[in-house]
Amino acid sequence: MPFDQLKRRDFITLLGSAAAAWPLAARAQQQTMPVIGFLCSGSAEAFAPLVAAFRDGLREAGYVEGRNVATEFAWAAGRYDKLSSLAADLVSRQVAVIVAAGGAVAGLAAKAATTTIPIVVATGDDPVKYGLVRISTRFASRTSMNRVTRNPNAETEARGLTSMASAALGAISVTTIYFHRSFGLAGGLITYGATFTDELRTAGQYAGRILAGEKPNNLPILQPSKFELVINLKTAKALGLDVPPTLLARADEVIE
Repeated sequence: MPFDQLKRRDFITLLGSAAAAWPLAARAQQQTMPVIGFLCSGSAEAFAPLVAAFRDGLREAGYVEGRNVATEFAWAAGRYDKLSSLAADLVSRQVAVIVAAGGAVAGLAAKAATTTIPIVVATGDDPVKYGLVRISTRFASRTSMNRVTRNPNAETEARGLTSMASAALGAISVTTIYFHRSFGLAGGLITYGATFTDELRTAGQYAGRILAGEKPNNLPILQPSKFELVINLKTAKALGLDVPPTLLARADEVIE
């Protein structure tokens, strides 16, 4: 066979081999990319804005989905009984860190599923009361609140001043202060609490910091520094209540 034909055939063979190897290299890169398990008691539709905030936090920590990190989402969609199996599935996938959102129930399910995978819990509940973390005293300093129970949890706590959660808002005819704006939109009289978007952005930051090598036990439990007050005037009128103008002036949002 002439030399030039031999070279051409070898080049085509080499090119074909390289093309076949590219998908393998891409798969190998995906396998080595760290994976975050996102366990949530809610639905993908309801949490879409919060997932966007979570991704913002990841980016701030240097991680972008599809580039240097992947996320496996596990949605319970209000079926709390599914959380245990969803958490177990994430553990079986050997995710690098679990982010539990949508209340303490998600954090507890993640904690029960693993004693080795770091867990970032974004919750409006008391992490000590529910056993997510343990400290020497209820009013310990931030540094002492780093200590955890069975596994290295990094807890992001965001509590409202006074809260009362109920799925049957339409049946409530008493004055109630809720912990999140969504309750006000659904008919609650007053909501006062930290924004969920800030909570999930911080969870993304913490997940990124853990992936970067920081020890979860060294990350403090964070409490919110920003709160929003929402007043539903429709509900106030239905209850026959007059909201003081001074309180309306202080509200971040008034629903009319």
